Amino acid sequence: MHLSMLLDMASDGFGDRVLIGRSSEGLTAVDLRRRARAGAALLRERQAKALIYVAVNGPAFPVAMFAAAYAGVPLVPVNYRLGEEQLDYLLANHPGALAIAAPESRQAVAAAGLDTVTPDEWLSATDQTDDDSDPEWSGEPAIIIYTSGTTSKPKGVLLRHENLVSYVLGSVEFAGAAEEDAALVSVPPYHIAAVANVLSNLYSGRRTMVLEQFTPQEWLGIVRDERVTNALVVPTMLARIVATEGDTSVPTLRNLAYGGAPMPARIIATALKLWPDVGFVNAYGLTETSSTVAVLGPEDHRAALASDDPAVRARLASTGQPLPTVEIEIRDPFDEVLPVGEVGRICVRGDQVSAEYAGVGRTVDDQGFFDTRDKGYLDEGGYLFIGGRMDDTIIRGGENIAPSEIEVVILAHEDVEDCAVVGVPDEEWGQRIEAAVVAREGRSIDPEGLRDYLRAHLRGSKTPDRIHVLPELPRTETGKLIRRHVVAAIASEPEPSHA
Repeated sequence: MHLSMLLDMASDGFGDRVLIGRSSEGLTAVDLRRRARAGAALLRERQAKALIYVAVNGPAFPVAMFAAAYAGVPLVPVNYRLGEEQLDYLLANHPGALAIAAPESRQAVAAAGLDTVTPDEWLSATDQTDDDSDPEWSGEPAIIIYTSGTTSKPKGVLLRHENLVSYVLGSVEFAGAAEEDAALVSVPPYHIAAVANVLSNLYSGRRTMVLEQFTPQEWLGIVRDERVTNALVVPTMLARIVATEGDTSVPTLRNLAYGGAPMPARIIATALKLWPDVGFVNAYGLTETSSTVAVLGPEDHRAALASDDPAVRARLASTGQPLPTVEIEIRDPFDEVLPVGEVGRICVRGDQVSAEYAGVGRTVDDQGFFDTRDKGYLDEGGYLFIGGRMDDTIIRGGENIAPSEIEVVILAHEDVEDCAVVGVPDEEWGQRIEAAVVAREGRSIDPEGLRDYLRAHLRGSKTPDRIHVLPELPRTETGKLIRRHVVAAIASEPEPSHA
């Protein structure tokens, strides 16, 4: 299977339907294939070994993705916000590449010895007559995405054509979208969700637009002006949208997907009440799994919100059930499969699972399962609940404590907008529990008052020893919490006075 197969099907099936960009000036399916072939010819002419993308999302990105696929070289989307040292480290892994770089990044990329073009120059260069050339079958990965940078040395995840095509075929119906359907995506190009949305919307025949510089007002404006039917946001974006004063109507919106970080139950409940006719979808996946492996669909959301059964209502905080083409097991430290309701390591198997890293190879066990390093459990209905990263576990006095158990209680407090619970070295207990919280707009937080609230809802060993009120928490562009930065922020605060 090859990515070009998806583009060929879209071009033959949708022809002159606009699939990329605004309805008035976007690229059709035929345009995209024509430009992809022209881009592949350009890459062959320059003997490029990879195509690096260091710019904001936009029409140049899908053209780059399929041009690289046709040329048989990997596309490498890179975070354009990286510092010079990190950018140099990543670029050094790809000598001989051609880079599509934003004007402000072009000098730094050129300094690494790579040829560069801007996104506008790339689009101009690929606006050529279709040469009807066939794609290269080189054995190279289709896309290399570097881990988000929450650690100091990102790893390159290798996504092969068969992984990505398996994901699309297993989760999307071909031509399932109406001609007037339009999707608005608010994730950067170096995130797996951006890649997955290009492929899945193209395959379904849905026009895709990108909002790279997010504001709630602009998001709402585009949804109304472009008659958006489907949208993708991260939890922090949805929180800001539903808190917006004034007109929050979305008359054409039918489905809104979210993911990338835990969604506070209060936020999704507010959104469900604000837009009762919108179908909400929570998607859980990783770069290593070619995006989504579990989905909480619209009916699951509505059933959970309406139910008086605590077990069913709790599913509003789950990531839903595994895709039919994916298997999920919850395992203990000894690799034994755990029963329903017990927390352990989430392990995943399926054709879409890459689990392959540059310089390392595939990291699956003898049965083909990939250890996601996420903690979680399955309930009796097969709904998957995520409990954070295994590495985030706090060990206090020999007791393993998941930060998410405490965070969900903190987020239920009416004055709290955001929070993070971390372990801090302690001579007596090994680690003590500390929490960083952000107040909701117009509210204030009394740390001791909040601790009293938590004591009433948690046992003593899980009540944070200190609570720090911060203006915001360090998160990536996709809303993922950077816990080591939280630890650094609270470590810089002076100890409280007990005089």
